[in-house]
Amino acid sequence: MYDLIIIGSGPAGLSAAVYAKRAGLNMLIIEKNPVSGGQIIDTYEVDNYLGIPGVNGFDLAMKFREHADKLGAEFADGTVSSVECVKAGSDTELPVYKVVTDAGEYETHTIILATGAHHSKLGVPGEEEYIGKGVSYCATCDGAFYKGKITAVNGGGDVAVEDAIFLSRFSEKVYLIHRRDELRATKILQDELFEIPNVEVIWDSVVKEIKGEDKVTTLHIENVKKKEESDLAVDGIFVAIGIHPSTDLFASLIDCDEQGYVIAGEDGATSAPGVFVAGDSRKKRLRQIVTAVADGANAVTSVQDFMVGKSKN
Repeated sequence: MYDLIIIGSGPAGLSAAVYAKRAGLNMLIIEKNPVSGGQIIDTYEVDNYLGIPGVNGFDLAMKFREHADKLGAEFADGTVSSVECVKAGSDTELPVYKVVTDAGEYETHTIILATGAHHSKLGVPGEEEYIGKGVSYCATCDGAFYKGKITAVNGGGDVAVEDAIFLSRFSEKVYLIHRRDELRATKILQDELFEIPNVEVIWDSVVKEIKGEDKVTTLHIENVKKKEESDLAVDGIFVAIGIHPSTDLFASLIDCDEQGYVIAGEDGATSAPGVFVAGDSRKKRLRQIVTAVADGANAVTSVQDFMVGKSKN
């Protein structure tokens, strides 16, 4: 029986592991990927994490993992298939949850869900090859690397338009590539976009291939109406066609919004007693490494308060 099981080993999960060990909790962190770190392991360079400018994403992930290892955090490999409450708590008793994975079953009094979110991908040749080398899914994270360069954004919703507006402040030229002849973004965002002189919308078009050498140099695009294909020279492309929280397994256990994000405040407390959330799967405004790390710390503090509260009753 564990005091705490953390599901997920990205920045939020590893931060939670560090805080849990420092709090003396009997804890386990379950990770399904062979390498800890979540999305940052695919990031070529991270330049917005305080105190470590220009760090390689993989190296930063390893530093996070080493910190958790140094404190003696226990890890288990496995893909979680279900989480269920086997014993409801009371004013004086802690609940008991069973976490089932393909490698075994575990019981715990509390859980931190740190499963993150995943970006929708184009699924075209070159995309996987150039992730972190010109292919990005976060303009806020990587936009500053493209100062004075030519960038493209793929998408037509609010996020895509916001990304194009944001990139226009750094990039010499920004192309917004959209498969339809009108955007889905709100009118106020569209009005702002159309007023920016260094942004050009490429209508009715899709990216068919991402080309490059050591990094992205060209997008091969097709006009879906004219059936014409052409090459577009760019230094990078930002894919903004959707992001989805990895919370499907927990939908029956806790309250989520329409998009699947877990409804919880800064304390990470969900609608299920003893279940907390940290990182990109939580409903919040900003999803960055620094906010994920903060979530992990807050969630463990909430776990401690929850367990102490039961013992005092």
